[in-house]
Amino acid sequence: MLALMETYKNRVEALTRQVTVLRSTLDEVNMASESVKALMAANEGDEILIPIGASSFMTVKVTSNKNIIVGVGSGVSVEKSAEDANAYMEANAAEINEALKKTVNALNEVQQALTTVSDAVQTEYMNRQQNPMQ
Repeated sequence: MLALMETYKNRVEALTRQVTVLRSTLDEVNMASESVKALMAANEGDEILIPIGASSFMTVKVTSNKNIIVGVGSGVSVEKSAEDANAYMEANAAEINEALKKTVNALNEVQQALTTVSDAVQTEYMNRQQNPMQ
């Protein structure tokens, strides 16, 4: 039973790390999407703030070229119109959200199983403390 409890603990840790990565990735995609929306709403010559990471922003002047280089995975980037880039990011965010929901659900299930096993171990320990001969 202790081995099972250790297995559940390791699984909880792994799922917790995965949730953290998914949330971070979702935040990054949402921030990029907001920047694209700001670009789409801006007119040529407008100045807008674009996030550059680490809670930092820079002011840029909008030109007539509103194409965006978008990372599509495996180190590959492609040029897309702002509208296509926004649609891609929204679809990506939806996929990440779905993965996040599934991972959180799995984490909750494993935590519940860990609690059940932990309670059983605690009960067995208490029983052995009360009745050492058995």
